[in-house]
Amino acid sequence: QVQLVESGGGLVQAGDSRALSCIASGLTLSKSVMAWFRQAPGKKREFVAAVTWSDTLYGDSVKGRFTASRDNGKNTLRLQMNRLKPEDTAVYYCARQGRSGRTIDAANYDYWGQGTQVTVSS
Repeated sequence: QVQLVESGGGLVQAGDSRALSCIASGLTLSKSVMAWFRQAPGKKREFVAAVTWSDTLYGDSVKGRFTASRDNGKNTLRLQMNRLKPEDTAVYYCARQGRSGRTIDAANYDYWGQGTQVTVSS
């Protein structure tokens, strides 16, 4: 049974940094394309970052501020968020790409965590 559990969310000030983690069980992270998405109230789920076998992809709104990585030994996906802005406020989800297609498309992901709330105050 696959389980993804995010942690690390909370309330931060604009300009602060925050690190999120996603611990995976039931799958091997090193054999999967894993991603972070986020969803703000009233908005569509947005691609944040993905770690593939050969590359790391970022959404335009976080490029240069966020860094995604994975620790294969701990089967954990991480997201380091720097220079946070109020518009980064959202629930952040980690997910496993289980279908072929664009990595930035949420429809191609089959397993999702429950999400962790990040709130950035101005």
